[in-house]
Amino acid sequence: MTGYAEIEQEKFNLINSTYKTLEQLENYKNETINFEQQRAISQVRQLAFQQVLQGAIGTLDSCLNNEIHLRTISANVGMFGGMKEIKI
Repeated sequence: MTGYAEIEQEKFNLINSTYKTLEQLENYKNETINFEQQRAISQVRQLAFQQVLQGAIGTLDSCLNNEIHLRTISANVGMFGGMKEIKI
C-alpha cells in the first residue's frame, strides 16, 4: 500500500510541476507578445512621424522660392544680430 501511495504522490507532484511550468511559459509568451506589440507600435509611430516631417519639408520647399528663402535668412540674421546687441 505504501508503494502505491508514494507513486500517486509522485504523480501528483509531477502534474503540479508540469502545470506550474506551463503557466510560466504562458506568462512568458504573453510578456513577449506585449513587448513585440509595443515595439511595433513604436516603430509605426516613428515612421509616421518621419513621413509627416518629410511632407512638411516638401510643402515648405515647394511654397518657398529662393528669393523668399534669402529674405527669411536675412531677416533671421538681422533679428539674431539685434538680440546679440541687446545682451551686450
